Amino acid sequence: MNRWTPRVTVAVVVERAGRYLMVEEDRGGPFSLFNQPAGHLERGERLIAAAEREVREESAWQVAITDYLGLYVHQTPDGLTFHSHAFLSLPLAHLGNALDKGIIGTHWLTFDEIDDLDRSHRLRSPVVMQRLRDTRDGRRYPLEVIRER
Repeated sequence: MNRWTPRVTVAVVVERAGRYLMVEEDRGGPFSLFNQPAGHLERGERLIAAAEREVREESAWQVAITDYLGLYVHQTPDGLTFHSHAFLSLPLAHLGNALDKGIIGTHWLTFDEIDDLDRSHRLRSPVVMQRLRDTRDGRRYPLEVIRER
């Protein structure tokens, strides 16, 4: 039997003074792309720990995860399916560590600036903007909805 396996990822919306933490990625095209700090769940890793790790590795920020934003399912044009668990967090401290390979830099951008990037096709996926809209609409769930043993 050929089993279908979605790719499990985490993403974190970090807001500070009306600006959102975004990472700029070199994806090999003519333009860089922007995303929330995000990445793949590693074997044996818990979702919240993965979210904190990805923010640290991609942006050099330490955060406190406060809420679960939701599960976002995205299918790419080449047929891959991603199940992305999104979280909300508060920035605690800039750590100054080196950024992951492929990350050009980090930026604190307004919603309107990110919306402009979206219109210019500079966001990593449509899910990036949806997470921000959901955040602005007040969507959030307590972390207790995640049951990990």
